[in-house]
Amino acid sequence: MTKRLDADDPCPARDGYAMPAEWVPHARTWMCWPVRLETWGGPDGLLRAKQAYARVARAISTFEPVIMAARPEDAAEAKLATAGKVEVFEVPLDDSWARDMGPTFVTGAHGSRAAVQWQFNAWGNKYHPWAEDAQFAMRAAQRADVPVYAAPMVCEGGAIHTDGEGTVITTEQCLLNPNRNPELTQQQVEERLALFTGARRVLWLGDGFSDDETDGHIDNVACFMAPGRVLVGVPASKSHPDFEPVMEVLRRLSSARDAEGRKFEIVELEQPRKIGSDHRGRPLQKSYVNFYLANGGVVMPGFDDPHDEKAREALAHCFPERDILQIDATDIVLGGGGIHCITQQEPA
Repeated sequence: MTKRLDADDPCPARDGYAMPAEWVPHARTWMCWPVRLETWGGPDGLLRAKQAYARVARAISTFEPVIMAARPEDAAEAKLATAGKVEVFEVPLDDSWARDMGPTFVTGAHGSRAAVQWQFNAWGNKYHPWAEDAQFAMRAAQRADVPVYAAPMVCEGGAIHTDGEGTVITTEQCLLNPNRNPELTQQQVEERLALFTGARRVLWLGDGFSDDETDGHIDNVACFMAPGRVLVGVPASKSHPDFEPVMEVLRRLSSARDAEGRKFEIVELEQPRKIGSDHRGRPLQKSYVNFYLANGGVVMPGFDDPHDEKAREALAHCFPERDILQIDATDIVLGGGGIHCITQQEPA
């Protein structure tokens, strides 16, 4: 049950904190070692996922430190797979999506930092158990030695994206979903996002995405590249189930303004040509937008797709000052997320 938010309750915005953009300098990246068999359809899929997570962790470690959370019984495996390039943090886990169940870090004056612990219910009660994952944000924040604010709403990190200057983008499909916050109105969700991320404007970018796993997480659809600049992943074919929802995203962004009153520069990034399906027969949620900005680098997905190189060149143009590392992410996406979903930045 989402608690009532009173005027005197502590929250980041009232204490001078706000969620920074992903491109600010990081202290480190957080990840979680895969554990749930159900997510990847069995032992073979889980093994391939672990190998893919390890590739991503090793890639990020060339730019900044990585902490890999792992259950005590998996710690040795995680350390070996990552070639000793990450710090292993032993902690109970139910699943492995650090973006969604990890802390959302916020920053304040004079370099102060804190963390937000969103309520977590396994993407709308889709997996059991999730009790350990619901505590992971707090445990990671304690490891980072920062205070924690408990947010009175269900949210996952992949559901929101910020420009660091007061604008947050999200989707109705996720945060207004009855499986997340059925007792909250859109205005109440916006108020909570404002108080716990420092947002001054929340832009709602639609509904109807084919992503049944996360119910339309924004980090598979669109992201900020810089204040006033938004990257949108556009399906390669009009027959793609997400073509019309993405067209609606473009329509909304083209008529919107950010918190500073700026009109958006929109960059369209053509998505993979081949779709494929997961072990449940659902369309694979392949997205080049689901990349991670590390210190001085972009760790982006590849899918053995004809559009991989075109996407790499596009991101190199968007981030000319950063090195681009493209990692095969198919085995991650088979579990329902991408490279951005398995990472969480901790600002310096």
